[in-house]
Amino acid sequence: MRSVLLAAVVAATTAVTAVSTPAVCAVVADPDDLRGDIGAILADPRLAGAGVGVVVRDAGTGRTLYERGADTPLMPASNQKLQTLAAAFGVLGPRYRFRTTVASGPRRGGRVRGDLYLKGTGDPTLRPRDYRRLAGAVARAGIRRVEGRLVADDTHFDDRRLGGDWETDDEQYAYAAQVSALTLSPDRELHAGAVRVNVAAGRRGAPVHVALWPSTRYLTVDNRARTGAPGTRSTLSITRPRGTTTIRVTGSYPADGPVRRQLRSVHEPTLYAAAVFRAALRAHGVRVEGATVRGRTPARARRVAVRRSMPLRRLAVPYMKLSNNTIAEILVKAMGRKRKGVGSWPAGLSVTRRQLGRLGVDTSRLTFADGSGLSRSNRTTARQLSELLLRVRGRRWFPAFADALPVAGHPHPWVGGTLASRMRHSAAAGNVRAKTGTLTGVTALSGYVRGSDDRRLIFSIVLNGYRARSAPKDIEDRIAIRLAGGPSLRRAARTVTPRADLECSWTAAAC
Repeated sequence: MRSVLLAAVVAATTAVTAVSTPAVCAVVADPDDLRGDIGAILADPRLAGAGVGVVVRDAGTGRTLYERGADTPLMPASNQKLQTLAAAFGVLGPRYRFRTTVASGPRRGGRVRGDLYLKGTGDPTLRPRDYRRLAGAVARAGIRRVEGRLVADDTHFDDRRLGGDWETDDEQYAYAAQVSALTLSPDRELHAGAVRVNVAAGRRGAPVHVALWPSTRYLTVDNRARTGAPGTRSTLSITRPRGTTTIRVTGSYPADGPVRRQLRSVHEPTLYAAAVFRAALRAHGVRVEGATVRGRTPARARRVAVRRSMPLRRLAVPYMKLSNNTIAEILVKAMGRKRKGVGSWPAGLSVTRRQLGRLGVDTSRLTFADGSGLSRSNRTTARQLSELLLRVRGRRWFPAFADALPVAGHPHPWVGGTLASRMRHSAAAGNVRAKTGTLTGVTALSGYVRGSDDRRLIFSIVLNGYRARSAPKDIEDRIAIRLAGGPSLRRAARTVTPRADLECSWTAAAC
């Protein structure tokens, strides 16, 4: 996928080298001072009675410089993605690419006498234009009519779409989209299994205008929203009732309001992708007479077209920078398929655990319920996260792993990611590379930093059950700034997000 996404990723990743760290008063990293300063930061009353796991280590020697609650099993939230990516690099390899193929039954001239098959292996990078290109390849192969059906083949994975204990209220949101081996992303952020809903005001008193991207007959729009007077408050609501293919729009939207864009997950992404592909075939003059169904591609089918994704080392950038849950779950199922022949959560999580053990991580205290961290059943420890970050440094794919981590204070989304608005104008800006994590009552930050004495450090901070309405990410920031050689600030700038219980990128907000 040599697209705008790749250009943005390459340009932004290259640009990070030009970021200069603001001048600050350096603080010598004396171990006793370090312990005292971190201890003082963690004395914050919001952490009274909370589960706290913090570990700081020398990246060169592995020596522990600070620890508190290091072996306490805690919910990691999206820090789970560190473990998933490390396992995926080991099992699938940094050059791994997903493949999507189109195959046909027997052909005579421009006619297919049987079915046309669209087979996926989990590619989350497929966008509407990619399905148009596949359809164009079918037309260029001389096919004009398919007498049979369009068969959507998602059998590379099982048909379990959602994590076992994910919150049902989250199902309509893109960050909890259904997982399928055949899917579609509406945007370059790769929200696989989602559709973008665009709402614009109409005339006062008239219905609002609703458009979907991609436009598809697979989804039905139930528009009950009206255009309100200019300057009035928006009460617009965009929902997808559970188990349906309906996008419901209700409420009032002011006549002078800007176009509002929201993502919603789709029900059965396999059929959603197939519907978009079928429309693309029609646009290229290819007529499919039969229905669209789910099924399996027979071994005798003749391949017509193939599309390969970007390699995993590049996919790791949107995955980690934007904390993409669906990519995490796709990687888990892909690992299960490769090692055990079964593209399922049980198989993939078993492979993940075994691969982390091969890296030298003690998995006895770890509980794996999914690959993204969205499940509240996941458990890990700060020590094991720090051990993982230490062990991966010796792997050949480590540069790709490190480059995928969000960079503190960098405004470009493909560099700063979920840390773009944090630790700006501090010693940590452009220095800290770390994975964020956020769920209700859970926040985490684990990664790497270079201290004022030029020593590389590894840190892991996992906080559960704190006393605050919003995640106390300023505590994490203060520790990271201190490790970077900055002053032990009483309060670092807080990250402002629409929902403090979610990663900022999940709400399509500026991070």
